[in-house]
Amino acid sequence: LEAAKQVFIQKGMDGARMQEIADKAGINKSLLHYYYRSKNKLFEAVFKEAFFKFIPNIMDLMNSELPLFEKIRLFAVNYIDIINENPLIPVFIMHELNRDPAKVAEMIKSTGINPSKIINQINEEVAKGEINPIDPFHLIINLISMCIFPFVAQPILQYVIFNENSDIYTAFIKQRKKEIPEFIINSIKKDKQS
Repeated sequence: LEAAKQVFIQKGMDGARMQEIADKAGINKSLLHYYYRSKNKLFEAVFKEAFFKFIPNIMDLMNSELPLFEKIRLFAVNYIDIINENPLIPVFIMHELNRDPAKVAEMIKSTGINPSKIINQINEEVAKGEINPIDPFHLIINLISMCIFPFVAQPILQYVIFNENSDIYTAFIKQRKKEIPEFIINSIKKDKQS
């Protein structure tokens, strides 16, 4: 799976070849076909393995009884840590979303992802007047996209914005774990004086 992930990330689904994956894994092509039958089945296994690195901790967090602001803080930390350990996964997923969005959507649905609890919690906080009115979908997408963008745009950030200094980029990613949740929380926090 690791060899397949590397080849799929480098070449995408269309450019990947089973022989190249087998060679990279140090096995023969017949053995690869025996376990995965086809490139599509192997791709699904790689995608699910990558996606499942994100889902369990994040879904446990979103379904927990923690206060909303605590969830936002923990989400940013956990999500950035996971992506930092697997920085090519967002690019891989985006490439495949462009190539075959219906297939990727179906695979994501098959993981059992269900954001209803966090959506309900956001709506309840709005109804109680604890946070400013916001569409829960916008809040969730803002949070996710602010975590993912620095990884997707790493070449621009590292080589253009930070003048090819990887230490500055690394420090920036570390800072994002605090900056993102505080930015989100400050944007929705109800001003108690009004």
